[in-house]
Amino acid sequence: MRVLVTRPEPDASRQAEMLSARGHEPVVAPLLSIEYLDDATLDLAGAQALIVTSRNALRALAAHKQLDEALRVPVLAVGDATAHAAQELGFREVTIGLGTGAALAGLIKQELEPKEGPLLYLTGDVIAYDLAAALEAHGFAVRKTLLYRGVPVSALPSEALAMLKDGRIDAVILMSPRTARVFMELLVKHEVAEAGKGLICYCLSEAIAEELTPLGVEVRVAATPREEDVLALLDSEAASSA
Repeated sequence: MRVLVTRPEPDASRQAEMLSARGHEPVVAPLLSIEYLDDATLDLAGAQALIVTSRNALRALAAHKQLDEALRVPVLAVGDATAHAAQELGFREVTIGLGTGAALAGLIKQELEPKEGPLLYLTGDVIAYDLAAALEAHGFAVRKTLLYRGVPVSALPSEALAMLKDGRIDAVILMSPRTARVFMELLVKHEVAEAGKGLICYCLSEAIAEELTPLGVEVRVAATPREEDVLALLDSEAASSA
């Protein structure tokens, strides 16, 4: 199956390698570029834990002047991949969520007490789930710190665009609602929305699938919000159609 890969780098290249190893043909077309904000200050005073819902936050933290100080604070990671990245960076106390912001909020409310201190939430400029609001409603003090931003690309790569026009791409993987919105905007901009309707869109979550409703495409949603489950779903359908 020829699959359009839309994640920002370096995750796009990593996902492309995973697809190639599974026998698919990836076409890399990142729809966002990540800018790290080096001047952000981490207010770690009294913090009982860090909250991380993206590996991009950890990549930004890796080059931050307060990294050594941050590594002494426990981390609450949204899922397995983010937790693994935190451990690789040097965090020793890492709690792993079930893959969504809502699930992580539930875990935090179950495991932590507001009186033990504020939570430092390391974020990007766009957040799919308002984790801070969910926690603040239960008495937690949440300090949000912007460490990176995602900048939408202005155009699809020429190779990917040519393949879309010719109907030579079978599927697209979409890992966030924002990426889905950018994807639709670019299809309209390049006047290939009709060609795009022939794609199968493999989505990490229902929220992503809902963003695609105006496009009228076929969507598939992973059983759980993990990259591995998105790829497993794609593998299964590719095998059944072979």
